[in-house]
Amino acid sequence: MSLLSRYLFRNNLALILPTLAIGTGLYILSDLFDRLDDFLEAGVSFGVAAWYFVAKTPLIISQILPAVFLLATLAQLCLMSRGRELVALQAGGISMGRVARNLVFCGVVWAVVQLGFSQVLGVSGEVEAARIWSEDVRGKTEATATLRNVWFTDGSYVVNLAEVVPAKGTGTDLAAYELSADGLTIARVIRAASFTAGNENWELRDVTVFDPTGYLSTCQDTLSLHLRQDVQAFLITARNADPSRLPLWQLGDAIDRLSASGSNVEGVRTAWHMKLAYAASLVVMAMVAAAVVTWRDNIYLCIGLALVITFLFYTMFTVGGTLGQKGIVTPPLAAWGSNGLIGGIALIRLAWVLKPRFKAG
Repeated sequence: MSLLSRYLFRNNLALILPTLAIGTGLYILSDLFDRLDDFLEAGVSFGVAAWYFVAKTPLIISQILPAVFLLATLAQLCLMSRGRELVALQAGGISMGRVARNLVFCGVVWAVVQLGFSQVLGVSGEVEAARIWSEDVRGKTEATATLRNVWFTDGSYVVNLAEVVPAKGTGTDLAAYELSADGLTIARVIRAASFTAGNENWELRDVTVFDPTGYLSTCQDTLSLHLRQDVQAFLITARNADPSRLPLWQLGDAIDRLSASGSNVEGVRTAWHMKLAYAASLVVMAMVAAAVVTWRDNIYLCIGLALVITFLFYTMFTVGGTLGQKGIVTPPLAAWGSNGLIGGIALIRLAWVLKPRFKAG
């Protein structure tokens, strides 16, 4: 690492850490005021409430890090401009393009940090915070979550579950339609009043088997049906489920399992891309900071503009995610569109400013 890289990274770190601390504190205070009535009404102890916010802290850091990085980097460049450091660098043959490249390197480092916080500490912390909120505050647990009217395919079967409790692997009113070898007709229909899902076989109870070709039906007390679908995977696509609570690798496995079962995975695939795109936004923010300072180096103006850019980015990112989850646009476009648009504008600005220097070189 060059002397310039170390200098820029050290100054960047000195500004990011206090800004991150202030931002995290404000976020927690806002969340505290919003949930204080719920904690008091539920009679939750101070220790449990404090642990709830401690568990959420890594996720909060990962969420606000792009905005904090943009603000800190803009302040850093404005202070360097005010102290004539940028002029001195240019006089020594170091262009703004090289400064921008070093800032992009800082963005890559912070992107790795953000990914670590969001996918390791953030995921486990969010799971713990959700457990506290559902069990200690709301009195509900995931073990009682019931899904209704679930459809999936498994081998030659098309299966409908009227009700299923994924955490317990039990449910009621199962209908399995077994297709013929060519997949064009229904060979038989199996209905069960209740079932228990296993790893390789599902145990059905109060079973009725219909033969459409002979118009016959037979009744059985129990039947073992060869189904390998993991019903807990359906919690991911439930209406109130939050795919962001799963790390990237688990979310990828869930996408593969749900795709194999014929489920709609547009929302889950969009969440997978959004995790990567959000971490990559720190690299985009580095380019934005360099581009803004080439236009104006007034720290107050730049901070105000940074807030506007942050608001626009989060708005586009959120809207893109919603469109991707509804299947209106493809998951990659939904997740990476805001990065591409804002990063593209920043690159055009930097290319325009550095163009005379390229010609002179």
